[in-house]
Amino acid sequence: MGTPSLSPWAVLVLALVLVGLRAPCAVSGQPNFIVILADDVGWGDLGANWAETKETPHLDRLAAEGTRFVDFHSAASTCSPSRASLLTGRLGVRNGVTHNFAISSVGGLPLNETTLAEVLREAGYSTGAIGKWHLGHHGHHHPNARGFDYYFGIPYSHDMGCTDTPGYNLPPCPPCPRHGTAARVARKDCYTEVALPLFENVTIVQQPVELGSLATRYAEEAARFIQRASHSGRPFFLYLALAHMHVPLTPPLPPAPGRGIYGASLSEMDALVGRIKEVADSHGKGSTLLWFAGDNGPWAQKCELAGRLGPFVGAWQRQRGGSSAKQTTWEGGHRVPALVYWPGRVPAGRTSHALLSVLDIFPTLVALAGAALPPHRRFDGLDVSPVLFGWSDVGHKVLLHPNSGAAGKVGEVEALRLAQYKAFYTTGRGAMACDGSTGPAERHQPPLIFNLDRDVQEQEPLDVASREYQAVLPAISRAFAQALQDIAADNVSVADYSQDPAAIPCCNVQHVGCRCRGAPGAALDPHVEKRTPRLCL
Repeated sequence: MGTPSLSPWAVLVLALVLVGLRAPCAVSGQPNFIVILADDVGWGDLGANWAETKETPHLDRLAAEGTRFVDFHSAASTCSPSRASLLTGRLGVRNGVTHNFAISSVGGLPLNETTLAEVLREAGYSTGAIGKWHLGHHGHHHPNARGFDYYFGIPYSHDMGCTDTPGYNLPPCPPCPRHGTAARVARKDCYTEVALPLFENVTIVQQPVELGSLATRYAEEAARFIQRASHSGRPFFLYLALAHMHVPLTPPLPPAPGRGIYGASLSEMDALVGRIKEVADSHGKGSTLLWFAGDNGPWAQKCELAGRLGPFVGAWQRQRGGSSAKQTTWEGGHRVPALVYWPGRVPAGRTSHALLSVLDIFPTLVALAGAALPPHRRFDGLDVSPVLFGWSDVGHKVLLHPNSGAAGKVGEVEALRLAQYKAFYTTGRGAMACDGSTGPAERHQPPLIFNLDRDVQEQEPLDVASREYQAVLPAISRAFAQALQDIAADNVSVADYSQDPAAIPCCNVQHVGCRCRGAPGAALDPHVEKRTPRLCL
C-alpha cells in the first residue's frame, strides 16, 4: 500500500512551521545585510556616476558616505538569470536559470541550488525578501521555501499582469477587465487576462496590485522587517528587489516640467532607498551593510521610459541597428550602478575601479557572516571584502557575460572581459532598440576585441592585424577555453521551464482576472488590501 502524498503547498506550509520551531543560533557580532536591487536601472541613472542626472540626492549621499563601484556588472542582462546569480553566486550556465520564468511556470530556481538566504538563515540570520521575486512562485520555488522567513511582494515583473492603474508603458496597456462579459483587449506585450498579485508569504493579499502605492508598501514592510529583526536580537538579511525602474512607471505625482515620467519615477526610487538607509541607521548605525546595485541595464525599446546608459552606448552595435542595453552583452546591458554603505567599515567617499559583479554578493556576505560556502559546486563570485574595506582594488581577472536574449543560445557565454579588454563571440538580434531595429546576428571568429580603457563606447574594435590584438588574443582564448572547461566539470543544475495554467497565481478563480473580492456584501475596492487568506494554488 503506497504512502499518501502531500500536495506541494501542504509540504511548504509544514516546512514553514518547522522553520518557525528551529532555535536561532546567531553568532555575536554578525553584521546585518540589506541588498537593494533596482530593476532596469542605467549606469547613468545615478547622479554620482553621471552629472546630467539630478534626481538621486539620497543615492548620491550614499555614495559620498560609502564606496562607489564604477566597473560593477550584473551576471546577466535580464531579470530571472540576474537574480538567480545574485542569490547563488553562480552564472546561469551553472545554476540552470538562463532566461525568464513565466506567470504559468511550474518550476523556478532549481531546488538543488542553495540560496544566500538559506546559508544565512543557518548562520542564525532572520531573512526577508521584499519586492520582485521572478525565480519561480509555484510550490517549493516560492521565496518562503528558498530560505526567506518573510516575503512581501510580486512573484515576477510588474508588467506581467493587468492592474486597474496601468501606469506608463510603451505600448500602453489597458486596465484589468471588471466584468465577465467585458470585451478582452488584445495588445502585444500586454497581459490582459490575469491581474498582477501581491503576496504576503504564501497568501495573495491583493489582486490586482495598486501600483501607485507599491513603493510606499515596500518601504513600510521593509521598515517593519528591520524593526522586528532588530528587536529579536538576531542579525538580519533583507533582500529588497524594487519595481523601479522597470515599466510600467507610476510616478506618485504629475512629473514636473523638464523631469519627465522617468525622472519622477527615479526620484521616487531614490527617496525609497533614502528611507531604508534612515531606518537601518536608526537601529544602530554601523551595524548594517547596505549594498545597492542594478539587475541589468535599461530596456532600450521603451524609449523615453528607459534609463541613461552614461558613456556605455555600445556604438558598434548601434551603427548596425538594435539595442546595446538590456538583453545584450554590451556594457550598457550589464554595467550597473553599485554602492556599498557600512559606516566605520567601508571607506566613505571612495571610488573603486575594481572589476566586480553581482555574483560577488553571495560569497562576500557569507564570509562576513562567518558562514561557509555550500560544498560540491563551483562559484563564479568572489569574496571581495578586501575591496569593500579599501585594502585592495583588485577584483576579477576574468568576467563572463552570458547571452540574455540577443543572438545565440540563451545562457551561453558570448562575451568575456579580461582586464581592460572585452571580447565578443556573438552580437546582434533579439534586443530591440527604440526605433524597432534588432540588428543582424553575427558570429565573430576570431572575436571582436575592444580596449575599454580607450573606448568605453565600444565603438571601434581592435584591428585583428594589429600588434595589440595579436598580443591579447592568446590570453583571451585561453581564458575562454578554461572557463568553458570549468563549467563543464561543475555540478550544473537544470531549471524546469515547463508551464501549466494551474500554476498562475489566482486568489479568486471565479472572478474575471482573478480579482479578489471583499467581505460578503462589501463593494469591490481594488485599493483596499484584502487580508482573507488566499493561497496561490
